Amino acid sequence: MILAELATGEKAVIVRVNGHGSFRKRLIEMGFIQGKEVRVVLNAPLKDPIEYEIIGYKVSLRREEAKMIEVVSMEEAREALSTDEHLQGLPETLEEKERLDRALAHVAEERHHNIRVALVGNPNCGKTSLFNIASGAHEHVGNYSGVTVDAKEGHFTYKGYDITLVDLPGTYSLSAYSPEELYVRKNLLETLPDVVLNVVDASNIERNLYLTSQLIDMNLRTVMALNMYDELQHKGDKLDIKQLGYLLGMPVCPTVSRDGQGIPELFDTIIKVYEHTDPKLARHIHINHGAELEKSIVRLRDLIFANENIRSRYSTRYLAIKTLEADKDVEALIAQLPNAAEIQAACQEENTRIEALLGTSAESAIVDAKYAFIQGALAETYERYQAEKPRRTLTDKIDAFVTNQWLAFPIFILLLWFIFWATFTVGQYPMDWIDALVSWLGDKVGGWMADGWVKDLVVDGIIAGVGSVLVFLPNIMILYFFISIMEDSGYMARAAFIVDKLMHRIGLHGKSFIPMVMGFGCNVPAIMATRSIESRKSRLVTIAIIPFMSCAGRLPIFVLFAGAFFPGSPATALLGIYLLGVVLAILSALVLSKFVKDDDLPFVMELPPYRVPTGKAIWRHTWEKGRQYLEKMATTILLFSIAIWFLGYFPRHEGASAAYQQEHSYIGMVGKAVEPAMEPLGFNWKMDVGLLAGVGAKELVISTMGVTYAQDGAAYADDSDDTALQAALKATIPTAAALAFMVFVLLYFPCIATFTAIKNETGKWRWAILLCLYTIVVAWLFAFAAYRLGLLFWPVG
Repeated sequence: MILAELATGEKAVIVRVNGHGSFRKRLIEMGFIQGKEVRVVLNAPLKDPIEYEIIGYKVSLRREEAKMIEVVSMEEAREALSTDEHLQGLPETLEEKERLDRALAHVAEERHHNIRVALVGNPNCGKTSLFNIASGAHEHVGNYSGVTVDAKEGHFTYKGYDITLVDLPGTYSLSAYSPEELYVRKNLLETLPDVVLNVVDASNIERNLYLTSQLIDMNLRTVMALNMYDELQHKGDKLDIKQLGYLLGMPVCPTVSRDGQGIPELFDTIIKVYEHTDPKLARHIHINHGAELEKSIVRLRDLIFANENIRSRYSTRYLAIKTLEADKDVEALIAQLPNAAEIQAACQEENTRIEALLGTSAESAIVDAKYAFIQGALAETYERYQAEKPRRTLTDKIDAFVTNQWLAFPIFILLLWFIFWATFTVGQYPMDWIDALVSWLGDKVGGWMADGWVKDLVVDGIIAGVGSVLVFLPNIMILYFFISIMEDSGYMARAAFIVDKLMHRIGLHGKSFIPMVMGFGCNVPAIMATRSIESRKSRLVTIAIIPFMSCAGRLPIFVLFAGAFFPGSPATALLGIYLLGVVLAILSALVLSKFVKDDDLPFVMELPPYRVPTGKAIWRHTWEKGRQYLEKMATTILLFSIAIWFLGYFPRHEGASAAYQQEHSYIGMVGKAVEPAMEPLGFNWKMDVGLLAGVGAKELVISTMGVTYAQDGAAYADDSDDTALQAALKATIPTAAALAFMVFVLLYFPCIATFTAIKNETGKWRWAILLCLYTIVVAWLFAFAAYRLGLLFWPVG
């Protein structure tokens, strides 16, 4: 509850004071301290301000300011008396007033021990690794920009405090330059975390401190985690941590998030800053931007400060700086103020004055001043190791090889081929074991149960349907294992680097390549990862072509068909189908880029040093994807398999063969209705039904075929290495049609989750609908071409 909601005469206990630094400090100095009792004396005739009694004296606050104070009311205390186990043990002899007072104090103390910490830092600073090791959460950690595509929350208890960690997207600044930067800034300003944890890469400290300088302007309680500190020490550099913290006005804690070094001390410091137990630990500073800029900042700050309804929520100095920088988001906020015209006129005058005096725009001058402040702070505290000869790092040596003009692309193609070869070869063994286990389970359960529709449902619907998807779990995990290594090692950023020229020729950035490769895992996070692309044109076109990237949901289909129809070279077939998706994505980008407004920005992307991925991180990422796959099987795929079985089992045609029953069931009717449109591609009605099911999730194509081909699988099973489902497919589908089917699955309508992600990221249903129609048309045309071409090599009959 907030203080402004209390009625006249009501009392409460203060939990915390929110808002930026100077505002919070003023209220605390007035006596609004955690644990103190406050009572509403009266409201002014116009309901503003409100008079309160606290620590024996009366003080008035405006309603806007009272909204920033969190309290526990008597009503909440009464509710706690009946629900909180700690309070139910109070002695019965206590009077009602004493019981309520104790309840108030207890609930206030309990809520005060909830701390919300926002993690802010540059990409590749180890922020998400720190988040994972501190909270135990299983978020994906990648060694390139844009891994954390949305705010993730982790919860844990430390020394009696319930801490909520919010992992915000990696960003280089807090401008409104990209969606991620704007998202981080809004999160900090609107949710007002209790403490901001600024994660800084110790091996690249100067660049990282620019973001820190912007946090200083925002006047939020901040603690710095100087992460990867072991790398700084390994280079022989020296840093006076205590002095750096003093100059920045915040405590600095060295950490190594890879192995947890320094994490306990970091959270000890966060608690101290939150409780303000050591006033010397943190102090608010103003970055001096130079005499002329400071005159402009102070003038605008004073004009903004005149608006009482805004100074409780924002640092007016921060708003003044952003107004001078012509920040569009802040300009929209300023435009709503009563004296907006005066502020805008003053801003125009100050920008003209600054440009005349300094020969540059106010925005550039502010950036230069911040870097001058950073360089000054590091000159006092940081000493680089001076080697006799410049050392050629391991990263330099690897880059000379993997980004070589002649070797870069062959290495990348060979790497992809090896991943697919391992997916088939290594994955075949556990795949066979799981397939044998599913067959054994089906036989056993079938032997235990009496004949009838329940037995058919369990054996042919549930076990055959879900089991047909379960067998591909090892392949999924192997694919994610290799993708994780590429991401966490830093190679993925090099892949974007080597293809930048190609991407630029099709109207995209090298940065677009990272979401495209992420699409091999799942299209949904890949589409969300496009937020790291600053250019609106590149972002929209990248979103449009990501559905052509073959996701992990399609992988079981390709493994099934490539293993059955191309047993001599399944890895090559799989690589070919993936490359087809890439080629069509490139062609589509060429077409679509002509219809999107061009606002291309320079290609700027960090190439982080290579790092050896930890086994724990790789396993956690791989298993997390495997767990999600299992969860999907236990929910979506299970329910859909049951539904498909029912549609294929009814209406009953007693005495008819299994084939006749299915063809004349509800599912057969649906398949037959679609068949005329798909017949030119060589598809039968069972294949058509599988494709319809794949609209929900691509894994459903396999589970649907597992159900519809359940009887055929038993009939065509032989002593080969094929699974029962593969045997049924080989016996009933021509090779040319199988090739066309793989092409169609690769290109047609993305799943519902991807469709929704496209709408959310573009903000328009029109984009999502048009893209889905486009993919269906492209899929039909290329599948038709694949079928006709396939007939030349594998004629029917």
